[in-house]
Amino acid sequence: MKVDHDQLENLMPEENSGHRVDGSLSEEEIQQMIVLAGRLREQSGGELDDDAIIAVSEATGAPVDYIRLAMRSVPERMQKRSFLEQVKNSFLAFDPDTRRLVAGGVLGLGAGFAQFWSAALFRGDGGFFVILMMILLGAGIWNATVSRKLKTAIFAGALLSIATNLTYGLFSLLDGLLTPVGAMGPRPEGFIASVLLCSVLGGAGFALFQKYRKQLGFSDPAEDRHALLSQLLEIQTKLRQDEKYVTFISVDLVGSTKIKTENDDLAVEFTLNEYHKFIESVVAKHGGKIHSTAGDGVTCVFDEAPAAIAAGKAMQAGLFEFNAFRNKLRDPVSMRAAVHTGNVLAPGRESTAVNFAHVIDVAAHLQKIAEPGTLAVSAATAMHVGGLHTIGTERISVEDIEAAIWRPTMRLNVKDLSTLVPPGLPG
Repeated sequence: MKVDHDQLENLMPEENSGHRVDGSLSEEEIQQMIVLAGRLREQSGGELDDDAIIAVSEATGAPVDYIRLAMRSVPERMQKRSFLEQVKNSFLAFDPDTRRLVAGGVLGLGAGFAQFWSAALFRGDGGFFVILMMILLGAGIWNATVSRKLKTAIFAGALLSIATNLTYGLFSLLDGLLTPVGAMGPRPEGFIASVLLCSVLGGAGFALFQKYRKQLGFSDPAEDRHALLSQLLEIQTKLRQDEKYVTFISVDLVGSTKIKTENDDLAVEFTLNEYHKFIESVVAKHGGKIHSTAGDGVTCVFDEAPAAIAAGKAMQAGLFEFNAFRNKLRDPVSMRAAVHTGNVLAPGRESTAVNFAHVIDVAAHLQKIAEPGTLAVSAATAMHVGGLHTIGTERISVEDIEAAIWRPTMRLNVKDLSTLVPPGLPG
C-alpha cells in the first residue's frame, strides 16, 4: 500500500524535542522508517507499543506523531483481524496520555452501569454487580497509576470517578421516570468527594509505582527503549546492506491498442515478440537486466547510469532498423523511454528483486509524458555523464524532478529504408 507522504509531511510538527527536525523527510528516509517499524512490528506480533514507536523515532530522526500516522497507513502482513482486535489497534494508536484518559472514562462508564444495576435490581444487595463495580474501579485506579506523568494520573483518576457518577446518575434518573421506586442517584457532596478521592489515589499510586517499579517486577522504560534501539540499529544495518544505487529504464510502445486492432493477429504477435527480443538484446548488450514487463511496457535495471543512458539511446536509435526488417505491421512502431537513478532496498542486493521503489515510479512518470521517439534522462542520471546539458536542451519535469530529452539525430521511415535493404534480404 502506498503511503500518502504529502499528508504525513503536512502533519509534521515544527518542533519535536529530542528529535532531528527537518522541513520534510526524503523518500528514502520515509521508506527506511516504514520498513524499520514494519519489521519490528512483525517481530513483536503485529503491534508497536509506545517504547517501540519512540525507539523508531530515535533511530530514524522522525517525529513520534509522524511514525504513528505512517504505521496506521501501512498494511499489516498478518491474517485478517477481528472487530475487537481492530478496536484495540485503534485504541493503541492514541498517544499514551490520551489513552489513559480514554481508558479511565470507559472503565468509569462500566463501573457506573454496574453500580446502577446493583442499586436498581437488588437495592444494593447485588453481589455480582458490586464485585464487578469494584473490579472496574480498581482497574481504573491502576490505569491512572501506570500513567507516564503525574498530571495524567490525577486527571485519569478524576475522570474515572466523574464517568462513574454521571453514568450512575443518568440511569438512575431514567429509572425514576419509568418505575415508581427508582434508584437513588449520587448526592453532590458524594460526587465531589469521590472525584477528589480518585484523583488522590491516582496521583499517590503513580508516585508509589514510580518508586517501587523494579521491586514490583516492572522494567524501566528507558532500559526497554535502549534494548529496542539496539534491535532497530541491527535491522537498520541489515537494511543498509541491502541498499543499492541503480538506474531504471521505463520503456513503453506507443499506441499499442491501435496496433492490435488495426493489424492481423499473427503479424501483431510476431512483431511484439520481436520487439521484446529487441529490447532484451539491447539491455543485455549494455550490461543490464529486464526487471519486469507489463503488457507492452518493459522496465530495465542497470548498475551503472552511463550504461543505462547508452542502452536507452540504442533502443531509440535502433528502432528504425527494427521497423525495416522485423516489423510486420502496416505502420512503423515508436516508443517512449525514460531513465532515473536512485537508492533502492534490494533483497540480497539483487536489483531485479525490487518490487516497489520511488525510482521506478519516477522513471515511469517521465516516460509517460515524454514524446514518442524520445528518451527522457533525469538529472540524477545525467549527473553521471556531465549533467543535463550533455543530453539535450529540451526539458520536462515530474514531481519536481527535471529531465532532459534526447532525440535520435537521424529519423528514417520504412519507405526510406527500403532503398537501403541489400539484395536478397526481405524488405
